[in-house]
Amino acid sequence: MAVVGRACLIIAFALTLYGVGAAIYGARPGNRRFAESARRAVYATAGLITAAFVILEIAFLRSDFSYVTVSTHSSTTTPFFYKAAAAWSSQEGSLLLWAFLLTIWSSVVLTITRNRLRDVTPYATAVLLGFASFFIGLLLFTASPFDTYAAGAAPADGTGLNPLLRHPSMMTHPIALYSGYTLAAVPFAFAIGALIARRIDAEWIAATRRFALASWLALGVGLLLGARWSYVELGWGGYWAWDPVENAALLPWLTATALIHSVQIQEKRGMLKIWNVSLTLATGTLAIVGTFLVRSGILDSIHAFVEEGNGIAWAFTALIAVCCAASIGLVVSRRQILASDHRIESLLSREAVFLMNNLVLVAITFVVFWGTFFPLISEAITGEKHALGPPWYGKYIVPLAIILALLSGIGPLLSWRRATAANLRRNFTWPAIIAAAAVVAALLAGGGRRPAAMLMFAACGFLLGCVGQEFWRGARARRAMSGEALPVALVSLVRRNRRRYGGYLVHTGVALLFVGIAASSAFQHVVTPTLQVGQTANVGGYAIHYDRPTANISTRDGRLEKINLGSDLTVRKDGKVVTRLHTERGYYPTDDSSLGILSRYFEGEQTSEVGLKAGAREDIWTVVSPDTDPLKPIISKGDQVFGKAKNLPPQMGAALLGQAITGIVDRYKNNPPPAQFRFIVSPLVTWIWLGAIVILFGGIIALWPPPGGATSRVRARYLARVGRESAATSS
Repeated sequence: MAVVGRACLIIAFALTLYGVGAAIYGARPGNRRFAESARRAVYATAGLITAAFVILEIAFLRSDFSYVTVSTHSSTTTPFFYKAAAAWSSQEGSLLLWAFLLTIWSSVVLTITRNRLRDVTPYATAVLLGFASFFIGLLLFTASPFDTYAAGAAPADGTGLNPLLRHPSMMTHPIALYSGYTLAAVPFAFAIGALIARRIDAEWIAATRRFALASWLALGVGLLLGARWSYVELGWGGYWAWDPVENAALLPWLTATALIHSVQIQEKRGMLKIWNVSLTLATGTLAIVGTFLVRSGILDSIHAFVEEGNGIAWAFTALIAVCCAASIGLVVSRRQILASDHRIESLLSREAVFLMNNLVLVAITFVVFWGTFFPLISEAITGEKHALGPPWYGKYIVPLAIILALLSGIGPLLSWRRATAANLRRNFTWPAIIAAAAVVAALLAGGGRRPAAMLMFAACGFLLGCVGQEFWRGARARRAMSGEALPVALVSLVRRNRRRYGGYLVHTGVALLFVGIAASSAFQHVVTPTLQVGQTANVGGYAIHYDRPTANISTRDGRLEKINLGSDLTVRKDGKVVTRLHTERGYYPTDDSSLGILSRYFEGEQTSEVGLKAGAREDIWTVVSPDTDPLKPIISKGDQVFGKAKNLPPQMGAALLGQAITGIVDRYKNNPPPAQFRFIVSPLVTWIWLGAIVILFGGIIALWPPPGGATSRVRARYLARVGRESAATSS
């Protein structure tokens, strides 16, 4: 099957090269059949890459260790659920996933636009096939997923999936991020095509807007899943660390957010054309940058699982350079036809506030980009790498986020062109009152010592007031016209204008998320005590008592998978039991042959299982770091004994090894040394995940097509343009 998979890649690569040439040639008048042939090449490529991806997945699920990729990223003890996800944990599998998703989305958009944008689509097809040829080329020449061992040389078992990746989010988090990256390539390709064809009207935006929104939504889901994964699995105590790989997905999400707001101005007023094209191109390019950071290993990250030395970094650098050069060159050369049809008439207008929104989002993007790449910048200038930590990001991001929250509430409520004083009073009186109430409530809760958090609470209160007011007014007007009950009127209102009210729900979720971030960052309580069994530590008004140690061995298919050393804890407040928590640290064996047979069970990868009590008001979070130093003399002595008994029968050796490990585990449990804990009490963390759910719900509503409405409007605009062109030709 590996031969079939490799053949699929070779044929697909040839098809993409042919398709690029056919699409460019088919863009000329009279050569339409070549453009159609290029479109079919996209479909055929998608089928071949799908087949290759299925072959690789089957190899992982069957534990076929004749594949090098399978043997280095899976094992017989890897649970079936994680065998399916192990494919994209590898360099080769992740690149194949990128190519698979890209060709699927390319096929979808070319099917949707097969009778539209005939002067733009061939160039867009060439760009999409160009991206596909790049990734398939990497799979063929630098990181093949179908490399196999020589006959008889395949290992009996594999290395196994990295323990840090054994989390349910491994099935969804990478797919969401890669979907976001690949979906961003679709608007990028059509923007390039529109610039080449000099088609700067809003039709190409209308054709790809849902892909931009889907990219934004997928990236957002991926970011939040990653944050949740970090919070409950990595054991460092937070959900965001401004890590380069985290930032990699945030960068295109920020520019996509600006784009989604900005395109409305071009559709309504024929303005911000340069902004829209530039943001589209920037989002697509940053999606490539995101993949580059994850898979090149150029920046240190706890999230980057890569194999170095295969030249991928240089290939991605070349692709990014080409994307940047082409984007800048086309925008500069088409700057005259990208001029706006109208001017901003007043700073108190919707288009002016949306432009300010763009400026703030671009400023945040620049801060994140600078902070992410600062190690490389500092190394180029000083010869040493220097990283910028969370305090540096907070210094700039926090005030920009406060401004962004305010603009998110102000923009949709202002009139186009110019707002009147009456309009301002009518729209912003109640939101201002709600913002003031939020400040008062925060002050009463003791938040006065954190002015930045207070400003964020005020801005989010204002935003929620603006959104709530719009829903109330719309539902009340609908009820007055239709006689429906208020809940029914509200549902009908959203159904009839999904894009608008879905956007309002997204703003609601953003406000909840910002409140959760501000509260959990500014008012967090942290202690890191070392406790004996029976001792208590106090944190955030809670008393956490170390009840007892725990120790056990996890096995799978008769083989030892990991050793777990943990603790049972009781949490009390005012003398009353609030909850009981369990936390433990897992020790996975390593294949390092230089270590003793017992030492390797304590010197491999380690994972933390978090003890968590989540609530609407606050979270109680804890991890343990067991002290294994007292066990080292016993482990060392056992290594020496087993080293002298190399000739024992395998079955007897395995039995003695099991007894030795069980004895070590029991010794820790019966004579526990002091353990170091990390206890955190964080207010309103749950609001972050609640906000994420609201954002997801709102994004789906905005993405879901209204019954006939949007399609009819797009078709009407298309027919009108065809009519104008026909009239001009006949005259």
